[in-house]
This record gives sequence, C-alpha cells and structure tokens, in this order.
Amino acid sequence: MATEKARIAAASRLRADSPVARRRRLVERLVQAVLFLAAFSAVAITVAIVATLLIESATFFRHVSLWEFLTDTQWTPLFENARYGIAPLVAGTLTTSLVALLVAVPLGTITAIYLSEFAKPRVREVVKPILELISGVPTVVFGYFALLFVTPLLQKFMPGLPGFNMLGPGIVIGIMIVPYISSLSEDAMRAVPMHLREASYAMGASRFQTALRVVVPAALSGIVASYVLGISRAVGETMVVAIAAGQQPNLTFDPTEAAATITAYIVQVAMGDLPHGSIGYQSIFAAGLTLFAITLFFNLIGHWVRRRYREAY
Repeated sequence: MATEKARIAAASRLRADSPVARRRRLVERLVQAVLFLAAFSAVAITVAIVATLLIESATFFRHVSLWEFLTDTQWTPLFENARYGIAPLVAGTLTTSLVALLVAVPLGTITAIYLSEFAKPRVREVVKPILELISGVPTVVFGYFALLFVTPLLQKFMPGLPGFNMLGPGIVIGIMIVPYISSLSEDAMRAVPMHLREASYAMGASRFQTALRVVVPAALSGIVASYVLGISRAVGETMVVAIAAGQQPNLTFDPTEAAATITAYIVQVAMGDLPHGSIGYQSIFAAGLTLFAITLFFNLIGHWVRRRYREAY
C-alpha cells in the first residue's frame, strides 16, 4: 500500500515538473497579471479623476466660501457681479433626472418583465437588440429630437410651454435610459431559479402573479442596480439638456420652465473663451465635484438596498 502511494506521489511530481505543466502555470500567472493590471488601472483612473476634481476645486474654494457655494440662490459666475450658488444647477439636474426616471423606471421595468416572463424566445431575440440599439444613438441626436419634435408635440397639449424647458429633455433622457434598465432587470429576472416559478405555479398562482410576487422580489437587488445605473446616466446626461433645456440657471423645480444643469454649464464654460485658471473656469471643477457627490450618494443608496434585499440561491 505504502509502495503504491509512493508511486502515485512520484507520478504526480513528474507531471507537475513536465513542460506542459510549467507552460500552464506560466499562462495562468500571465493571465492573473493582466487581470490585476486591468483592475488596478480602473482604480488608479478613478483615484486620478477624484484627485483632479479635489485639487482644482480647492483653488475655487480659496476664493468662494463653501457656505456661499451651498446657500446662494444665484449662479452667475460669468457675469461682472458674479454669484456662485450651486443650487440652481442642482435643481435643474434633479428635475430633469426625476422626469427621466418617471419615464424610464416604469417603462423599463414593464419591458423587462415582459421579455423575461411572457415573451416568446423569438420575440425576445428581436425586441432586445432593437431596444439596445437606442443606447447607441448619439446623445446630440436625442437633444435635437427633444427640441424639434418632443417639445413642439408637448406644446400642442400645453400651449404655454416655452420652447426651452426641462420637461421635453427629461422625457427624452428617460427614453434613452430605458434600455439600461430593461436589459439589466431582464438579466436579473432570468437569473431567478426556475424552481421558484414552478413552486409558485404548484401553489395555484397565475403567470402574472408569479412574475410580480415571486420573480420581481427575488431579482430586486439586480433591478435596483439597474435603477442606480439609470439615475447615474440621467444625472450625468449632457447634450440633451444643453440643447433643449435652455442653459438658464434658474432655481425652480417646475419642469415646464427653462433651466440649466450641472453638465450643461460645464460644457458651456469648457467650450467658451474663459482663460484657464480664472475663477469662472475653476467653477466647472466645483460643479463637477458636486455632480460627483450626487452620483456617489445615489450609488451608496443603491449599494445599501442591494445588500439589504439581496437574495442568495
């Protein structure tokens, strides 16, 4: 018996020292190194972006107090009598994002439920790629679609609606992010084990009841992740609001009024004639830091919800 064990051990050592085994270990180490480099690059780029925002924003906040930045109700850094209250830009950003989410969340969720639970495979193979094509359309096209089609259409039902407003761009941004929500939510629903559906059917539940009361709660963490992605996409959208929202810093939450968002202001200044290093130019980094904080806040909420309601099978 001892002789047999020794023979097996010797054979194992021989295989481990063979050229094929050494080549396999070399390939595995190379793959690990490439994967580590990719992960490290992502982290390093993120750290570099945050560091740039903080360093450039520090220059701005040496001239403008944080209290004025957060509490002033006017944002006119390009005027002679400059005011640096970020509230109008935050209000415009949140309003357009809210309108977008009111469109995208129900539409994306219903689409995901249909594709996951009710659509035939052939229908799913056709509809899903078409939906995902929407996310590939350039945002500048969506901007002019909001300005030249959606807003005139809304004006037929709302005669007093101005040409530049937050309602039209918000609706178009919602259409833009539907594929993000529907695709990720559908993937999360399809990952729910089939035996949960079969148990629901065995209890006498209908297909619709199973979809709403079994599949959706079981996939809630993935669905919430898609909502967080949609929020981040809506908050960070630039071209649609820059073209169709009016670029007027206006402290209002009324979507029928014109306003400016943080991203639209950054584009306006970055493409303008302001000299680098001036306070007006440095204000785009303070605005960017605010946008980063808003996005981080929603991502933290989404992370907490995913951990709180995550189901493991």
